[in-house]
Amino acid sequence: MTERFLRQTTFTSQDDFINNLRFIIPENFNFAYDVMDAWAEEKPDKTALIWTNDNDECIRFSFKDIKEQSDRTAAYFTQLGIGRGDMVMLILKRRYEFWLSMLALHKIGAVAIPATHMLTTHDIV
Repeated sequence: MTERFLRQTTFTSQDDFINNLRFIIPENFNFAYDVMDAWAEEKPDKTALIWTNDNDECIRFSFKDIKEQSDRTAAYFTQLGIGRGDMVMLILKRRYEFWLSMLALHKIGAVAIPATHMLTTHDIV
């Protein structure tokens, strides 16, 4: 995967790294499609996310799971009328849905604004 986005992926020294690190950024780069969905295509069963909470719940997501669920989330957001350039504030604490929503918003071109649950009504306004 790194070969897609770096001109050189191994370095012999810090100077080599400093002098030769060059990124390849596609014209219409989209992290959700170009990285996450690409991983889902190449290694669908590879673990992408392990979510746990204080109640000992643990959910493991493969890259395939993340792709499918972020696609569904993107479709839902689109159905709500969210589109390219729209700003969406996400207040989801430390839920796995945060990551699905972030990717979904990337997919539809909306601007995600991650926010803490500690915001007051005044802060949000």
